[in-house]
Amino acid sequence: MGCPDWPKCFGSWVPPTDVSQLPDDYLEVYKQQRVDKNRKLAGYLDKLGFEKVSASIFSHPNQYIETEFNVTKTWIEYLNRLVGVAIGILIFLTVLYAVPFLKTDKAIFWLTFISFLLVGFQGWLGSIVVSTNLLPVTITVHMALALVIVALLQYAVMRSQSGMIQTRFDRSNWLFTMMGIVIIATFVQILIGTQVREEVDIVASEMNGGNRDLWIDRLGLSFYIHRSFSILLLAINLYLAYLVYKLKDRQLKVLTSWMLFMLAIEVVFGIVMAYFAIPAFLQPLHLTIATLLFGVQFLMLIVYYYASKKATEKPVVVLN
Repeated sequence: MGCPDWPKCFGSWVPPTDVSQLPDDYLEVYKQQRVDKNRKLAGYLDKLGFEKVSASIFSHPNQYIETEFNVTKTWIEYLNRLVGVAIGILIFLTVLYAVPFLKTDKAIFWLTFISFLLVGFQGWLGSIVVSTNLLPVTITVHMALALVIVALLQYAVMRSQSGMIQTRFDRSNWLFTMMGIVIIATFVQILIGTQVREEVDIVASEMNGGNRDLWIDRLGLSFYIHRSFSILLLAINLYLAYLVYKLKDRQLKVLTSWMLFMLAIEVVFGIVMAYFAIPAFLQPLHLTIATLLFGVQFLMLIVYYYASKKATEKPVVVLN
């Protein structure tokens, strides 16, 4: 909530650097702007039949809380938006680059085009996250959509370069299934972690940012599910690594090693956050590594898919 409005920040394309640049009643001004925007959104949701979702926007206490100006948070959010714009431009260029594939492999073009549409929707969803003052459901959906975009782009790139995968081996349905299970489990764990993060924000607000050592004790069920599920996630990742290492494939071995390395970092970060008062700098790092872990796991699945697919293809015989 470093910027209370969207797409501008405090009514300007370049945000302020000091509270003196804002009007005295800026808290009420921007709160009212958000409420008006949410009222329109609620009206659209009602017409579409989502009455409960509409009602939740105004029943949640976050709706009426306005965050005071904080120059650090403001510029973090501003840079986040600039990066988002850069991502949108890069994905648009990716779509243009994929146009020639319409003649050879239409799926590659459509994967990039869908990614471009989704990143536009993601930008709009970001504005809803802001206008609802970090309404929990919106943050979770925002994170889930980001992971979907990552997966679509990864698959598009790997599909366009599948000819570069030289490894061939017979597909094991069990190994392929385990890769899928691990990816889904990681996806779910990230979303649960996002919900934990939402609870942390609420607790922090209730305690005015102080007594961080008491925050963990005030968290709800999501935290305990997240912590317990991490044990299962660790176990199935280790089992998957065992299966992949047995293949003795160099490319998959490297990816698996990265997977285990990032998983170990995640475990350490989680323990430190749980027992050392949730250090603020670890929260974004924890989420970043989790996203990279998801990306590596999905890449493993794609590489394995094409490597095993090549094993079933009949070699082309050239007659002189």
